[in-house]
Amino acid sequence: MSEDFYIVMEKINILYIGRHLEILSTVVRVINANENWNAVGAMNDEESKAVFREIKFDIVLLGSGISDESEISLRCFFEIHNPEAIVMQHYGGGSGLLKSEILSCLEEFNRKERTHK
Repeated sequence: MSEDFYIVMEKINILYIGRHLEILSTVVRVINANENWNAVGAMNDEESKAVFREIKFDIVLLGSGISDESEISLRCFFEIHNPEAIVMQHYGGGSGLLKSEILSCLEEFNRKERTHK
C-alpha cells in the first residue's frame, strides 16, 4: 500500500476557559477522554492568553463566570493571534452536550479551512 493511503490525524487542541476549578477540571477530563482531542484548561485571562501563545488551538470554549468585558477582550486577542480558531460559549449541560458543541465547532473549523485553501 502506498503512503497516500495513510492519513495522519492530528489531535484537535481545545482551550477551555472557566472560572470554577471543579468544572474546569471536569470539562478538561471529559474532553481528554476522546483520544483525538487534547484539552488545556485556564482559569483567568492572563493564563488563557499565555497558553494560547504557546499552543495552536483549534477551538476555544468559554465557560461560565466570564464577564462580558473579559469575553470581548479574549475574543479580540484570539482573533488577532489565531483567526482560524473557533471560539464558542460553553454553557454546561453534561458530556453529551459538550461533545455536540465540540463537533459543531469542528464542522465550522473545517468549513473555514476549506474556504481559506
